[in-house]
Amino acid sequence: MTLSSAIFLFFAGVLGGVLNAVAGGGTFAVFPALIFTGVPPIPANATNTVSLWLGTAASTRAYRHHLNISRRVLVPLLITGTLGSVAGAILLVRTPAHTFVHAVPWLMLLATVLFAIGGRLGGLINASVAHDASNSTIAMVTMVEAIVAVYGGYFGGGIGIMNLALMAAMGMTDIHAMNALKVILVAVINGTAMVTFIVTRTVFWPQTLVITVGALLGGYYGAHYSQRLPQSWIRMFVIGTGLAMTGYFFAKAYL
Repeated sequence: MTLSSAIFLFFAGVLGGVLNAVAGGGTFAVFPALIFTGVPPIPANATNTVSLWLGTAASTRAYRHHLNISRRVLVPLLITGTLGSVAGAILLVRTPAHTFVHAVPWLMLLATVLFAIGGRLGGLINASVAHDASNSTIAMVTMVEAIVAVYGGYFGGGIGIMNLALMAAMGMTDIHAMNALKVILVAVINGTAMVTFIVTRTVFWPQTLVITVGALLGGYYGAHYSQRLPQSWIRMFVIGTGLAMTGYFFAKAYL
């Protein structure tokens, strides 16, 4: 790895950490940067996951005061996230990543639309997932989270957006509380996948160390400063990030 590549990857890590702390999508700063500096696609995906994990974990501390969700909701989500991530990571290691690329833009588009109209969808639901959710509501959310976790372990781009969309559709309205739960779930999903990638020796460590330093800075300060902005600004940023990711994946898959 050259000095210029290291500097490039450091700033990609900073941007990736900020995006993950605010709205998700750090993969779209780091993964292309790894490809551009010569890392093969599957190791680039694994290295991306490992590099951004500490940045995501750092942002959980900044959001800890906003987490307002019962254990009966949180525990099933964490268990499902762990198991789904293991399945997705093993699937990535054993199959070519390019077979999934044509489905990704449609998933991103769906997630962005769900987040954009999530407030209206939440108005149709009697119970908020954060407080008085019924057992059937928890079961439905857990099943959807399992799908998100498998995708997160397999590729991971946009799982923050997907989790935010799920929370909005199920009745959560406080963007900071949503971000708090999102970063915890993403940290669990990516952390589990990270262990799998390390065990299977799929990670490029020099690149990982450089990006991790940048992601730690971006994740921590991005989480703190995003809480000072109006919620409407952050919602618009989330939607804009989702649309940008959708366009990127459509171009990559079909152009």
